[in-house]
Amino acid sequence: MSSSLKVECYSGYKADERPLRFSFQDKPGGRVFEVKEVLDQWYGVGYQCFKVLADDCNFYILRHQQAEDIWLLDSFRSPQ
Repeated sequence: MSSSLKVECYSGYKADERPLRFSFQDKPGGRVFEVKEVLDQWYGVGYQCFKVLADDCNFYILRHQQAEDIWLLDSFRSPQ
């Protein structure tokens, strides 16, 4: 399920340490999703993934492709 995202991150001791909020780039003026909690994160070759709970009470997996500096939506799940 790849979809381009605009992600605003907290940058502490390193850039893009964790996502704070995100929106879909193909929906101008659309809703901004606030990240309530980062539930998990993992790394692969050239990417970093975050499993987050957003303020709409849904779960998202956001992937940061580091070389291209782009964010993708890998997964979406509703708790229902």
